[in-house]
Amino acid sequence: MNLGQIHNVYFIGIGGIGMSALARYFMNIGKNVAGYDKTRTQLTSELEALGMEIHFEDDVALIKKEYLNKENTLVVITPAVPKDHKEWNYFLENDFTVKKRAEVLGLITKGTFCFAVAGTHGKTTTSSILGHILYQNGVDVTAFLGGIVENYNSNLIGSGKTVTVVEADEFDRSFLHLHPNLACITSMDADHLDIYGDASAIEESFREFASKVISTNLFVASGLPLEGNTIGVNKEANYTAQNIRIENGFYVFDINANHEIVKDVKFALPGHHNLSNALIAFAMAKSYGLENEAIKGALVTFKGVRRRFSFQIREEKLVYIDDYAHHPTEINAVHQAVRELYPNKKIFAVFQPHLFSRTKDFIDGFAESLSKFDEVALLDIYPARELPIEGVTSSWLLSKINNPNKRLVEKENVIETFKNSNADVYVTIGAGDIGEMVKSIKETLYEKI
Repeated sequence: MNLGQIHNVYFIGIGGIGMSALARYFMNIGKNVAGYDKTRTQLTSELEALGMEIHFEDDVALIKKEYLNKENTLVVITPAVPKDHKEWNYFLENDFTVKKRAEVLGLITKGTFCFAVAGTHGKTTTSSILGHILYQNGVDVTAFLGGIVENYNSNLIGSGKTVTVVEADEFDRSFLHLHPNLACITSMDADHLDIYGDASAIEESFREFASKVISTNLFVASGLPLEGNTIGVNKEANYTAQNIRIENGFYVFDINANHEIVKDVKFALPGHHNLSNALIAFAMAKSYGLENEAIKGALVTFKGVRRRFSFQIREEKLVYIDDYAHHPTEINAVHQAVRELYPNKKIFAVFQPHLFSRTKDFIDGFAESLSKFDEVALLDIYPARELPIEGVTSSWLLSKINNPNKRLVEKENVIETFKNSNADVYVTIGAGDIGEMVKSIKETLYEKI
């Protein structure tokens, strides 16, 4: 398919974080862009403000006439679209060009120098740091991201034509559509078992992705069973972060890059997982040819990604952090980071589990990770694309949490829960619609100062 012949791009699920980055890209290069989503969110409002027409009912009659011309319209769908979706079925039955988001990314990146960032955790932050480094150093780059980068208030960095940065998503084996020149794998924990079945199938999929580049062009977190440049924090590896300390709220550390020492690198995001993400981005940018000092200069200015350990309030007597974590490993990383920063403070975490299948598959891991906070509250499970599974509830998860300060909270009572708590540090965690409540929670907490 020749993207040059496409005038109109219609998105089913336009409000998805990955889909919306593509929508911004196509609008930037002069295409007409519109779409459907089931729910109005802050992100859909931002897209509408850019001029995209979006509707929220599954109704073909609401699609503007120009998008019904199959000769010059591309239809992009998210894997989460249900099989009985009326608009999707209309486009299929009438022989439109319909492609998954990953297929479209594959087409866009095929003719570029492509950095592909894979991993069950860390994709968004690592690819955002990398995109920021390249853009700040004048590289002709477009970075398609799975989160809103605070520096740009967007999930798209740049509008370059020769270099691309993409998140290589393992869900539905989407990353196998990509054509990377340099690739990394940040982590390979079991996840998406509703798709893969078991952990060995996930590992095999990552191996297939890794084989798309030669080992010298692959960067992997230390300990993963893959051949490539290894990355480690205080571990023996090809690229190591060492002599780590905290100064004025920043990590300051040295990088041992294949026995070349790069001193006093500064980075603002808390947590050793974020140090690892920054180190991988450093290694890939250096491999591409950027100078050490140029990479350091960009790293110190990176402000982070919305909903990735995102400070909403950072006062001496009150802290509120919001994070997208939805897997036990990610929750452990949030806990490590917040304890390191606030070792003697009372920490209250509110968690919204994401997917019935994920809750069932990792119930013990969730319970163990959440038990570490001083106080924890659970919302009901956010279903996303799934139907309920009998017996899989937040009450079941709560019963497994080993912490006397635990409770369930209804969504309509969340604000009251924050109002009545005497914690020093508050953390909201989850990949569901808890992110839509952050603004209200922030306003409530500010009243306590």
